[in-house]
Amino acid sequence: MKLTLEEVTVFLTVVDTGSLTAAAEHLGQPVSTTSRLLARLEDKLQTTLLRRTTRRLDLTDEGCNFVHDARQILESVRVAEDRLMERRGRLAGPLHIDAASPFVLHVLVPLLPGYRALHPGVDLVLNSNEGFIDLLERRVDLAIRIGELKDSTLHSRLLGQVRNRLVASPDYLARRGTPADAEALRAHELLGFSQPEALNLWPVQYADGRPARIQPTLLSSSGETLRQMAIAGMGITYLSDFMTARDIAQGRLVEVLPQATLHRPRPVHAVYHQQSAVSVRIASMVGYLAEAMRAPEAEWASYVAPAASKIAGPMEDPR
Repeated sequence: MKLTLEEVTVFLTVVDTGSLTAAAEHLGQPVSTTSRLLARLEDKLQTTLLRRTTRRLDLTDEGCNFVHDARQILESVRVAEDRLMERRGRLAGPLHIDAASPFVLHVLVPLLPGYRALHPGVDLVLNSNEGFIDLLERRVDLAIRIGELKDSTLHSRLLGQVRNRLVASPDYLARRGTPADAEALRAHELLGFSQPEALNLWPVQYADGRPARIQPTLLSSSGETLRQMAIAGMGITYLSDFMTARDIAQGRLVEVLPQATLHRPRPVHAVYHQQSAVSVRIASMVGYLAEAMRAPEAEWASYVAPAASKIAGPMEDPR
């Protein structure tokens, strides 16, 4: 019996995507090829790994037992390939990274030239998504997430912490006045997120002690869009320092209600899928970002507080 890596890859892709059609699309091959390779694997193993119905595929007991071993096989091969490249003095291959567009623009992009100088053979693919995504489905190796985490199938490393501030343009405040307390925000144009709703709970308190859950007059799913709207004088918004600190320093934005704001730093994590080995490429990027966020000379160092930590186990906290 001689299993091939192609057969094992097809089997795991079918398991992870949930169907032959999705697996074939993920692998870039015809459904007939995917089906043939899966059948050939089952024939070699002389067992049924997946129970097929008209609507779904389910793992048999034998399939459940084989999944772990199959993942270990592919992970060992990937790690061996990466280590071989490392011993030859260079990393190579694709690295797919996902993060919200503001973090990509204001933090990742300024850092990437330094990483590319160290590892020119790594082909970086950047994707921007404002919400959480399925890393397997989107073929993402590494994601950067801001806020508490909940997905227990992922592993993470804490890179740092960010804090948010209420900000508005000087022009807007000159026209509409500067709010003296949280109650006064009700009379202003408030720029908030269309999703998730939790981002519209601002850490300033009303007179009765309740936090200000704002009703935005203008909404967007993108923090970068809200930043641009605030600079244009369209209202008050609540955004991370790494987006607005330079604007504040250069006078495009000013902080609103600084004494009344409860500053609650939010964690920044690098996350990857539990089933994937921490390949040398992933580890190189995570290590590079962690070091960069500790560098005091970085232009944006004051915007992201560093945090030294080891590669962690499954994520624990809900977002």
